[in-house]
Amino acid sequence: MRSRTTLPPGPSLPAALQLLGFWTRPFSFLERCRERFGKKFTLQLPGAPPFVMLADPDEVKQVFTSPPDVLHPGEGAQVLEPVVGRNSVLLLDEDAHMAQRKLMLPAFHGERMERLTELMEEVTAEEVAALPQGVPIALHPHTQDLTLKIILRAVFGLDPGARFDALRERLQAMLEFGDRPISLVPPKPDSTLTKLLERVGPFAKFVRMQEEVDEILFALIAERRGAGGERDDVLAMLLEARHEDGSPMSDQEVRDELLTLLVAGHETTATTLAWAFERLVREPAVLARLVEAVDAGEDDYVTATIQETLRDRPVLPNAAPRLVVQQVTVGDWTYEPGAALVPNAYLIHHDPAIYPDPHAFRPERFLEKSPGTYTWIPFGGGRRRCLGASFAMLEMQVVIDALLSSCELRATDEGVEVGQRRNITVRPARGGRVVIGGRERVGAPA
Repeated sequence: MRSRTTLPPGPSLPAALQLLGFWTRPFSFLERCRERFGKKFTLQLPGAPPFVMLADPDEVKQVFTSPPDVLHPGEGAQVLEPVVGRNSVLLLDEDAHMAQRKLMLPAFHGERMERLTELMEEVTAEEVAALPQGVPIALHPHTQDLTLKIILRAVFGLDPGARFDALRERLQAMLEFGDRPISLVPPKPDSTLTKLLERVGPFAKFVRMQEEVDEILFALIAERRGAGGERDDVLAMLLEARHEDGSPMSDQEVRDELLTLLVAGHETTATTLAWAFERLVREPAVLARLVEAVDAGEDDYVTATIQETLRDRPVLPNAAPRLVVQQVTVGDWTYEPGAALVPNAYLIHHDPAIYPDPHAFRPERFLEKSPGTYTWIPFGGGRRRCLGASFAMLEMQVVIDALLSSCELRATDEGVEVGQRRNITVRPARGGRVVIGGRERVGAPA
């Protein structure tokens, strides 16, 4: 078939109304578009390039394996720049991206992850012990606090204390900006509009919190540069890293990567955990089998449950939008520079031809067959696959083990929760509400 150079069809609604559907009903809006337009369609959102949603694994493979000078994921992720900064590995492309990625890879080596397990277990045990019992609670705020504390200790290298609390409070306030639709269309840097918005409204509060966060972080970086000594946290690794010319990362580069790891490893993991428990309390047989696996120290079913949560409720439905910078043909369409190609994790994960009965929560899928490279993409793929995937999987396993070892989970009577956007992530609309009770662990290995 001859390649076509027009964009695939999509909703004809004005961009503002498309954003409304994209924001308020992120999952059902995508499914309705697929029902009408097929496995690729174009969305037009305010202030963004045309988003071509792709839900065919063969086309996703072509996108993930395209040359780095043809598709630019960094330019496709500019919505994150106000938080992570211009030096973030998420926003760099081509050689600059690969150079920065190489500097960060040692932080996620298997041995380093193993050394962080004890720290994760310590923080998790404290948080689980403090959970309210016997009443309906939203788990998401608690998992957010938990994962933020783990990031601050394992990545930033902070111990509990005044600076730890000050940074935690300001980061939480800064990230609340993502609750507003404007976070998907932030003002352009250095523009007249930006200067105005920095003085009034929600963006002004965001900027103020960001300035206070930066003050704490730059002081921490300077202190750690002068202190020396051996430490296992990720900040220590970033300070030791060297560019190819032998120069260290600048303070700004270190700051930007610390916030990148915060954004990539805090909200996403916290939300996946909230979704996991929201799903589990509605599937008593799955929950019972998971509890048995936890009690017996069997990791396979725990891993499969996490994989199924990431399939059923991918926190990042859009796997790293890639801006077309050179003409490229994907499938039977030719795309010109200016469009963004978006492998859509949610639609691929809910394709009945790939996952029979896709809306059923069934971890056994991943005991029967390992996740496919292009059919299970919660961490993206190709050279842009999430650096912290192993960190996230380990953290989620630690939390599930800790919570189910000591607590009993029950559903509330409030029904299934729909997805709700927080910037580029999708969380349970009511925060993953459950009822927690105590339990005695039985059957634990001697």
